Amino acid sequence: MDTEVVELETGARRVSDLTAAVERFCAGKGDGWCLVFAPHATAGLALMEVGSGSEGDLSDALDRILPRDDRYRHRHGSSGHGADHLVPVLITPSLTVPVLDGHPALGTWQSVVLVDPNADNRRRQVRLSFLGAP
Repeated sequence: MDTEVVELETGARRVSDLTAAVERFCAGKGDGWCLVFAPHATAGLALMEVGSGSEGDLSDALDRILPRDDRYRHRHGSSGHGADHLVPVLITPSLTVPVLDGHPALGTWQSVVLVDPNADNRRRQVRLSFLGAP
């Protein structure tokens, strides 16, 4: 299995587009599966349309579902950080994307994104692994 770790700075973004990194990683690998994994307690991965306002809609939805205040038992870090630790329960920390002839088989408007509202830690890693077809 071929594996690569992508390092990224999320900055103030809650949604970071990983599609180009996934495409580069899969290039020339033939048919198989790209496994995408976020090894973080406050992040998840999703397939979504980007650049159309969906990132803001997702951010607003997360704020409604997981308000950023001090209601959480998990209280270290900035106010509302306990909510960050519930993100991977709602947004999976792993995805599997089919790869055909070295290209991720994504839909027209699908992008692979990291969702991480945690402002306390802005350096992130995402592991990409390729499992070729037998």
